[in-house]
Amino acid sequence: MSGTTAAAARLRRRAAGAGANRWVVLVVLCVSLLLVAVDATVLHVAVPAVTEDLRPGAIELLWIVDTYPLVCASLLILFGTLGDRVGRRRILLLGYALFGVASAVAAFSPNPQMLIFARALLGVGGAMIMPATLSILRQVFPDRRERALAIGVWSAVAAVGAAVGPLLGGFLLEHFWWGSVFLVNIPLMLVSLPVGRLLLPESTGERDGPWDVVGALMAAAGLFGTVLGVKRLGGDEPALSVLTLGPLVVGVVLLVAFVRRQRRRTHPLVDLGMFARPAFSTAVGCIVLAMLALVGLELIAAQYLQLVLGLSPLKTGLRLLPLTFAAMAAGLLGARILRRFGPRLMVCAGFCLTAAAVVVLTAMGGRDDAGLLLSGFVLLGFGLETTLFGAYESMLSEAPAERAGGAAAIGETSYQLGAGIGIALLGTVMNAAYAPGLAQVPGVPAAESEAASHSLGEAYEVAARLGGPAGESLRRAARDSFVHGLHVTLLVSAALLLLGAAAALRLPRVMQCDEADEAAVELPAQREAARSSVSV
Repeated sequence: MSGTTAAAARLRRRAAGAGANRWVVLVVLCVSLLLVAVDATVLHVAVPAVTEDLRPGAIELLWIVDTYPLVCASLLILFGTLGDRVGRRRILLLGYALFGVASAVAAFSPNPQMLIFARALLGVGGAMIMPATLSILRQVFPDRRERALAIGVWSAVAAVGAAVGPLLGGFLLEHFWWGSVFLVNIPLMLVSLPVGRLLLPESTGERDGPWDVVGALMAAAGLFGTVLGVKRLGGDEPALSVLTLGPLVVGVVLLVAFVRRQRRRTHPLVDLGMFARPAFSTAVGCIVLAMLALVGLELIAAQYLQLVLGLSPLKTGLRLLPLTFAAMAAGLLGARILRRFGPRLMVCAGFCLTAAAVVVLTAMGGRDDAGLLLSGFVLLGFGLETTLFGAYESMLSEAPAERAGGAAAIGETSYQLGAGIGIALLGTVMNAAYAPGLAQVPGVPAAESEAASHSLGEAYEVAARLGGPAGESLRRAARDSFVHGLHVTLLVSAALLLLGAAAALRLPRVMQCDEADEAAVELPAQREAARSSVSV
């Protein structure tokens, strides 16, 4: 009996990743996340160098940039649930290996087609890594208080990666060729593979019934079509175009069919019963709303800094750094805030603080106001990270431990969908507010006004061609119209954020820290111990 008890204890420790090693595990997981976050943004500054060297066409260049996030978003549910089935560490290590190989292929791509293929492989690797990091974190930290601190560190690292990407890319491009932005991944992966194999605990969820391969492929294809359609809408493509509407409709139909299939199956790929829990469904909705309101806004803010204020890309990145630092601070303080105020007040206050920051930024005009931008970006970063921290923590804590991979994949997919829809929605609002201001500019022909109404960058090109008083009038009108459109977009974003604050009222009032969390992790180990004792 004592031997069985000792075996059960060992299995519990192994299942929970107990002991001091769990903080080492967190470091390994954060390095994984840092690589994926950096790779999502590092290519942006390298696009001009890639264009000059490989000479891609317009469509090829679009795919070079978009393939990685598109493929990654599409496969999150597939690999998240597969990790629950075959082992999360196994999927994570395979993701490391694939990410390293794909980075080498991308760095030495001789043509656009090979680079697109390599970016797709990077997306597959990223889809393996992202949900695995969160699900292993859920398993290693069964105590909710410690898990909240771990998620805070995890989210702070994500903020660092997003900001470091463009800065690292710019530094490498000043000293090396464009392929160096990919080669930097390889040494880190060579270290992460053996370290991860040695230190990361293996964990799985329930293995009852077959893995739903057909459902996994339906989810992947449905998400691919939906995200592709949303991205094309955000890229100013015609809404009724076959290449835009077709993927969107097919994607939505496949996702609806996927949901119906999961409801009928005895052993579903994704436990849709999780959405019946108010805290889980509300947290997922808050993630979507937060990203929907702010990702498109971030792109517009970057255009404002460069095209209206005339800042260089490097100076633009430096101006946005306070947002990143504030997000890091919110991530590191998140566990303490959550314990003190609870999920409901934390997420609601995060939404309100972010909305206040957005309203503050409506004072932006045609002249540089560094103090205004600093205060607005600091409030924006702190409020956004507070919101996302509380939502992610609530979502993971509500999900059963054996479904951690699927829950993490749902959270990451919601993040990606919210970002894509936000770019499309806020981009549409921006264009609708910007274009009318260029309809009748004195001295500018109708054809040139039409071309200038597409974007501020095109308006500057048309103004340069026209030259003289007409060109100057067009440039001034375009700048004023862009600032007006930015103000309208900010107000719409603030309304979406207040909607998120109202939705957050469905979250639990207090942070529940009882034995249920640890019991959820220990159950698989107890079942295994019981099987071992029977066999003995």
